Amino acid sequence: MHLGPVRSASAALRTITGFPPTLEESRPVTVIPPPRTTTGALPLQLVTRVEDGEQLHALLWRAGAGWRMISSAVLGGGIGERAWVLNAQVSHGYRRTDPARHLAGLAHDAGAHGPGVGLMTAADVQAHGRAQDGGVEAVATAGLGVRGWAASPARGTTAQAAPGTINIIAALPVALTDAALVNAVATATEAKVQALLDEGYDCSGTPTDAVCIAARIPRPGEEIQAFAGPRSLWGARLARAVHSSVRTAATP
Repeated sequence: MHLGPVRSASAALRTITGFPPTLEESRPVTVIPPPRTTTGALPLQLVTRVEDGEQLHALLWRAGAGWRMISSAVLGGGIGERAWVLNAQVSHGYRRTDPARHLAGLAHDAGAHGPGVGLMTAADVQAHGRAQDGGVEAVATAGLGVRGWAASPARGTTAQAAPGTINIIAALPVALTDAALVNAVATATEAKVQALLDEGYDCSGTPTDAVCIAARIPRPGEEIQAFAGPRSLWGARLARAVHSSVRTAATP
């Protein structure tokens, strides 16, 4: 793994985004090689860094080629081919206004290259939940300090929300149509809310929850799944995996 300062990562990101460099980017960030690698359908590496004197962690999935993902993430969101997913812990006092640039730099320093998905949370990602069901695997991190109901009477705002966030990453070993990918996001969200209620939380989530669903890129002659609702074959497995992973992550 290449351990370089953020300055080396910022150059690559500016090529993608057109962002100008900042003084903060010139400060080196120490990235420690992951102490362990988990296995399974969604293998994760734990990456540790020191940022502004605070030790923080991130979960990195080096998915590699052959995956299409749908995500609401600030970096790499939307639908497209993605090679990695980074779920990075940030400080509770996070005030940076360039989270996409920040995440891209962290991914680069961790050795992740090509297009990917970057999520962030104030929760300790070491306390994540993981579950498998019929070939579907889900990983969730849960920061529930700021939570509530989606259909709140409170006015919306364009300001950055306070750190918290439930992040969900799930991988399905089959190909999904675009519509099924959207359906999978809805299924994962329903399962998340069910898990929170089952854990005794009076809420539907936090204002900054994010999700990333990965499915295989279809190969010639392979069946593409058109449905991922909670009662479809693969949607039911996704729902159970997400429900279990969120319950584990949200357990006080």
